[in-house]
Order: sequence, then structure tokens, then C-alpha cells
Amino acid sequence: MIVAELVGRALADLGVGHAFGVVGSGNFHVTNALRAAGVPYVAARHEGGAATMADAYARTSGRVGVVTLHQGCGLTNALTGITEAAKSRTPLLVLAADTGAGAVRSNFHIDQDALARAVGAVPERVHAPATALADVVRAYRTAVEQRRTVVLNLPLDVQAATAPDDAAQPAVAPLAPVRPGADAVAALAARVAAAQRPVFVAGRGARGAREELRELAAASGALLATSAVAAGLFADDEWSLGISGGFASPLAAELISGADLVVGWGCALNMWTMRHGALIGPDAAVVQVDLDADAIGAHRPVDLGVLGDVAATAADVRAALPGERTGYRTPEVAAAIAARVRWRSEPYADLTGPDGIDPRTLSTALDDLLPAERTVAVDSGNFMGYPSAYLRVPDAQGYCLTQGFQSIGLGLATAIGAACARPDRLAVAALGDGGALMAAAELETVVRLGLAMVVVVYDDRGYGAEVHHFTGEDHATVVFPDTDIAAIGRGYGFEAVTVNTPADLEAVSRWVTGPRTAPLLVHARIASDGGAWWLAEAFRGH
Repeated sequence: MIVAELVGRALADLGVGHAFGVVGSGNFHVTNALRAAGVPYVAARHEGGAATMADAYARTSGRVGVVTLHQGCGLTNALTGITEAAKSRTPLLVLAADTGAGAVRSNFHIDQDALARAVGAVPERVHAPATALADVVRAYRTAVEQRRTVVLNLPLDVQAATAPDDAAQPAVAPLAPVRPGADAVAALAARVAAAQRPVFVAGRGARGAREELRELAAASGALLATSAVAAGLFADDEWSLGISGGFASPLAAELISGADLVVGWGCALNMWTMRHGALIGPDAAVVQVDLDADAIGAHRPVDLGVLGDVAATAADVRAALPGERTGYRTPEVAAAIAARVRWRSEPYADLTGPDGIDPRTLSTALDDLLPAERTVAVDSGNFMGYPSAYLRVPDAQGYCLTQGFQSIGLGLATAIGAACARPDRLAVAALGDGGALMAAAELETVVRLGLAMVVVVYDDRGYGAEVHHFTGEDHATVVFPDTDIAAIGRGYGFEAVTVNTPADLEAVSRWVTGPRTAPLLVHARIASDGGAWWLAEAFRGH
């Protein structure tokens, strides 16, 4: 057995969930070793897509994703996806072939350690046959225990060397949850007990703590909200406000800004989630609970920071909480949430006309037409709030937003990775025309894998964010002529429909009814909204 085979087998034994990649000579053997050991593998059409697929798979499944790459150019092609994963603290392993010792004049040679470090990933390396197993286990533990994206460099000469005969089967025991200190629990319990209008905002770090947070919220009378990346965590709770931040409905924003206590659970409380602080009332106390000490207070001052696992902290605070209280859960608030917490309940003047369908009309109709058991993956752009705010999701695994780096073009690969994690659900990829055309090669991947997917392209014939932000200026660089995106989809093997009016959505209804022999691409020519409400928030952060 050579070291490349040892690496693949060891990762399979450790329990990685799925691998994605583009195979070249440098990662050929390690990829086949993963496959031989039972790790499913998806061949992407571009390394950037492969990295984002692995990222989305990890976010949706809760298991470590793997991306496997050729040395040098394979790694640089994947860099945007790796950066997104690193910024989002996704437990991800990047198996990057590397030039061997003395190969500094190779066309493929670059400083891969420095490249990984530059984008926030952790560089690791298989140093020698004798250390290979320990190197792999170290990289895996860093990804899992520190929630980091790790680039594990695999030098070609080490890969090709004979592995030790006595290489043992690796095992990593899961760590116990980090419990908060008793003083911190008492302090948080006291603040919760004193609050009249508490709001809990759960982030990605709270995705395993749904029931503990719901129990504490019920006892304290708190309303529940999430950051965008944790959307769906409280989907079926009658006291849920949905997403806090730029995508929040008017009612959700009103209730959050009226809180006298805001607790961020595994949530950064950054400018997006708190609308640059506008969602925090002048007299509100702010508490942040996180596993990472560096995260507490990183984006705004907090009145209390609690270091600990979210589920463990919520359970401990509930045990310390004396009695139960009504808090924010009054009959009037309940009636308001039931009537208008969702954007689709807000009245609007329909813009459907010669330029296309109103994106609100489109999104509302799709929400009604598409099966409720869905995973929604959203790309970046002026359109992105419509699918995020209008398309319901069943739970926290039903929404995937790869926007830590704010790159467009990741949405389709995100949907593919999420679909591999949850093949029992319909994947809905919501894209702008710019991002869709950037990622078009992966349409072939969707068809080849036979994925149950609807790709919705919100086509405003340009880079809408820039069009609406730079009002009154020359837009020649950011607008484009009509493109028949439906025809592109058909060329890859999709069923496809162009939507200009609500009547055109009848084709979507027929596809949903079945037999669904191919994925569906909905090319929606959308009317201009004059600049979406979340767009101003985005540009305030630049």
C-alpha cells in the first residue's frame, strides 16, 4: 500500500462523509483510495465548484466534507470556495496534491502552505510515510474540533512512497461539550429572568441546540430568531420571527428592535444580522454565547459574554431559571406573528410588465408550487432576499447560504453539495443571471448525477447590485443583452421554461406533478425592483 492509499483509507475510517473534486495526476490515487474505501465521490466540472459543493455538503449534513485537488493550479482554481468555507468556519478537508521535495522548478510549484494561510484556512501536511497516519488524524481533528477548513498538502513523492506495514486504524473520540462556568450561568439566568421582552438570535453555532433553546425560550417568554445561515432552525415554532437582519420582515424587525434583552447564541451579531446595530434598541442588554472566546464582542460590545457550548449553556441556564414567565409571548404578539411575520403577508404593488415578472410574485408562487420538503441554496446578488425571505424551509438543513466571502457564482455548487447531503429533498438553487452563467458548467453535473433539483434564475440582465447602487452613472459595464438561459439549460439536459408572467409558471406545476425525468431550470425574466431593501445594508458594509 502506498501513502496515497493510506490517506484515503484513513479518512474513510475517520468517517468523512462525501468527497468532491476534479482529478488530475496528482490526486488520482488518493481520490480512488477514498472511493475504494466507500467514500462517495462527485466529479465536478471546476475545482471552484467542487470546493463549494464540499462546503455545502458539510453544512447540510453535519459531517466533514472533502475536496480533492491537483497540485498548484487545482488548488488556485478552488481558492474562492476554500476562502468561503474558511471564513464560515466549515469543518472541511482539502486534499491538495503538492510538488515533491526539490521540485521548485516545476510548473505546478507554489507555496501552498502560504496560500492556505492567506485565505484563513489551516495548512497541514503529510510529511513522511512514517508520520502519514498521525498527520491525517491531526488534520481531521483540527477540522472537527476547531471547526476549521484544513488544507492537507500531499507531496507527490510522499504519496508514492510505501506506507508502513503496521499502520493502525485511526480513531478519534468526540470531545464532550464545553460547559459554561457556574458564575456565567447565574449571570445569564439573572438577565433572562429580569427581561420583559427577550429575543434569542441563534446562529450557525446553535444548529445542534434547537430543543434546548426552545425550552429555555418557552420558560423565559423569549421570541426566537436566527441569523441568515441558521434559517429554518425554528421553522415550525409559533414564536419564531424567522431571519434577523437584512432579510427580516417589517414585523420581525419591529419586535427585535423592541427587545430589552438580545441573546446571540452561536451568532456573531454582526452588521448583517443586526442591521449595523439598528435592530438593537437603545436600552437593550446584549449577551453573546459562543465556543470561541475571540468571537465574543468581535463585532459589537456586549454586556455579558458566556464561553460555552450553546446546547449545554441553554440547558444549564434553564435549570437555573426560577419559574416561568410570559415575557414577550403575549396574545397580541402571537396574533401579529401569525398574521404577518412573513414577507409574503406584506402588501405590494405588482411590478409585472413588459420587462418581466415581479420577483415577489415569482417567489410567492414558487413557494406555493414547490414541495415543502426542500433545500434552498441561494447565490449572491440583488435578487437574493426574495428566495431567502419568501421560500419556506422545513428546518435548519433546508437552507444553505455560502456568503461568508460574498462571492457570486457559488449558488449552483451549493445546491449540488446540499442535494448530496439530503437526496430525499428537492434542491432549489436560486441564482442571479450573473452567478448562473459563471457556474453554468456545473449544470452538467446536476444532470449527470440525476439530482432532484429546480434551478431558478432571477434574470435582470445585469449585475443588479451595481446597477441599483450606482444610480445615475454609466452602467455599460454591468448590463447585458437578453440571454436564452432556458436554452442553455436544455443543452445540458434540463427541462426548462422561460417565465415572464405568472401564467408561465403552469409549466412548473406540470413538472412538479411528475414524472420529473430531468431537473428543471426556470429562467425568470424579472422586473426591476429599483434596488432591493437588503441592498442598501450590504453596501453600507463596504
